[in-house]
Amino acid sequence: MARVKRYAVAASGQWTDEEEGRRLPSGEVHAWEPGHNETVCGLSLSRSRLVRFPHVGWPDTFPESGGAADRVRRLCPRCASVAGRRGPDARPRWHRTNPRP
Repeated sequence: MARVKRYAVAASGQWTDEEEGRRLPSGEVHAWEPGHNETVCGLSLSRSRLVRFPHVGWPDTFPESGGAADRVRRLCPRCASVAGRRGPDARPRWHRTNPRP
C-alpha cells in the first residue's frame, strides 16, 4: 500500500496572526517535506532563503481553504503538480478512456 506523504510549507515571507499568535506563510509558497533541505520542486531552502513552516500543511495554503492562505500571493506550480492541487482550477487526473487490447 502506498504511503500518503504529508507536505509542509516553505515560503518567501512570514507574518504573525494577531488572534492566534502563530507564524504563517506569505509571498510565494512551496511544498516541503520535513527532514529534507529542499522543496518538492528542487529549490534549496537555505540558498533560496525560504522560511520553513512545519506546522502549516500544504492544503492550508490554497485560497479556498481560508486558514493560512490570507497573505499567500503565489503557489509554486511545480510544487502544486507534485504535492497536489485540488480546487476549482485543477485539471482532472489523467485517465485512459480507450485502452488498446
